[in-house]
Amino acid sequence: MTEPTDNTLFLPGDGHWTDEGDWEVDLLDDGTPMGEEPRAVVAVVGRPNVGKSTLVNRIIGRREAVVEDVPGVTRDRISYDAEWGGRPFSVQDTGGWEPTAKGLHQSVSRQAEHAMRTADLILVVVDATVGATATDEAVSRILRRSKTPVILVANKVDSNKLESDAAALWSLGIGEPRLISATHGRGVADLLDLIIETLPTKPRDDIQRTGGPRRIALVGKPNVGKSSLLNKLTGDERSVVHDVAGTTVDPVDSLVALGGKTWRFVDTAGLRKRVITASGAEYYASLRTRGAIESAEVVVVLIDASQPISEQDLRILTMVEETGRALVIAFNKWDLVEEERRLQLEKEIDRDLIRFPWAQRVNISAHTGRAVQKLVPAMETALESWDTRVSTGRLNNWLRETTSATPPPMRGGRLPRILYATQATNRPPTFVLFTTGFLEAGYRRFLERKLRESFGFEGSPVRVNIRVREKRSRK
Repeated sequence: MTEPTDNTLFLPGDGHWTDEGDWEVDLLDDGTPMGEEPRAVVAVVGRPNVGKSTLVNRIIGRREAVVEDVPGVTRDRISYDAEWGGRPFSVQDTGGWEPTAKGLHQSVSRQAEHAMRTADLILVVVDATVGATATDEAVSRILRRSKTPVILVANKVDSNKLESDAAALWSLGIGEPRLISATHGRGVADLLDLIIETLPTKPRDDIQRTGGPRRIALVGKPNVGKSSLLNKLTGDERSVVHDVAGTTVDPVDSLVALGGKTWRFVDTAGLRKRVITASGAEYYASLRTRGAIESAEVVVVLIDASQPISEQDLRILTMVEETGRALVIAFNKWDLVEEERRLQLEKEIDRDLIRFPWAQRVNISAHTGRAVQKLVPAMETALESWDTRVSTGRLNNWLRETTSATPPPMRGGRLPRILYATQATNRPPTFVLFTTGFLEAGYRRFLERKLRESFGFEGSPVRVNIRVREKRSRK
C-alpha cells in the first residue's frame, strides 16, 4: 500500500502500513516496540527531607515531584522520564527510608527498598549540612552489600564553605560524596554526567513498553480506596495504603493486564477541596490530580458507598465532565454496605447523580477484590462511546426525524430552524448545529438525550454546540 504523504503525522516506533491504511508497530520478541529501547532506572533514596524530590525535579528539568519543606511529603515510588546527553533513562523518586519505621512510615520505607532492589543505579542523597546520621549509616550498610552501582550525593552544599563539611561523608563507605545543591542546580550537571557514565548499557530488567495502553485515572476523595484498588489490580503493593487520609501525594501509574488487555492505571492524590483554596503540598498534589484527569482517557471516580454522597464527590464528577473524559463511577467498600444503606444509596443516586445518568456504574470492594473485574466492561463501553464518530449523512437523517417530531420552541416570535449538523470531533463526541436562531438550553438537553438514545454514548459526555447563521443584509 502507498504510504500517506502527510509529513506531520506522528508514527510511534518502527512499523509498516497495513492494507487497511493503519500504522502497525513492529514488536521485538519481548513485546517492546522496535525503535523504543527500554530505559535504565535510577532510584533516588535517602532519609526524609534531604531533598530527593527537589533533585528529581532538577534532573528531569521540570517541577513534577511535589516539594515542601516538611518531612515525608513523598510516600510512593514515582517514575519520571529523563534524558541527558542524548541518553534517555527513568528516574524514580521515593519516600524517606527509615530502618525502624512503623505504621505508615514502614510502608513508605518498603517502597524505597523495592526501588533499591529493582534499579540499575542508586543515588543515595544525604544532607551535607547535617552530616551522616544513624539512618544514613544504616542505608549505607545495606548498599555496601548490593551489586547495584551506588552514587553518594551530598545535597544542600550551597557554598564553598560547606564543601569541607561534606568531606566527612566519606565515612559512610559507599564512595566519594558528589557535592550538589538541588535547589540552586550547583553541581547537578556534573552529577548527570556521572550518572550516564555509570548506567549500564542495557537495563537489568527490560521494561516492556506496549505502545499505547489506554490511560485510566483513579480519582476521589481522600481515603476512599484508590491506592487499595490499584494494589488489588496489580497484585503488588504498588501504592502506599494506610488509614490516614491523604496518604497518596504524587500520581502513581502502573501497567495492569486485565481482560486480555494492558491498561495504564494512575492513582492520584485525594481531592479534599477546591484547588484554589488548597495550600502547600496539598495545592501541588491537587494540580497533579487535575493534570492526571486531563491526560487520562477514562476516569474512574471512586465513591465510598458506606457513606452518604458528599458535595465533594459531586464536585469531582463535575470536574471530570468539564474536562470531557469518559467516566466510570465505582462505589467502593461495598463489603461494608448493609441492606438499609443500599436502599438509602439508591435514593441518593436518583437525587444527587441526576446529571450523570450516562456514566457507567459498578459496585466493588477494593479490600476484598469483590467485582473489580466488572471495571473492564465498564471502561471498554465508556471508551467505545468516547471514540464514536457518527457520519454526517446518518446524523442529518436523525436530525430531520427528531426536529419534525419535536420542533424547537419559538423564540422572539420566530421558529428557529436547524439547517445542518456535523460531528466536529470525538473524545468526547462534540456536535455542531447550524441554525437560524438561538436554541434554548432545555431543547439542547433534549437533543443530547435523543442523541444518546439513538447512538449510545454510554459512559461518555456529549457536547452540543450551536452556530447561528448571520442574517444577510438587504441591498
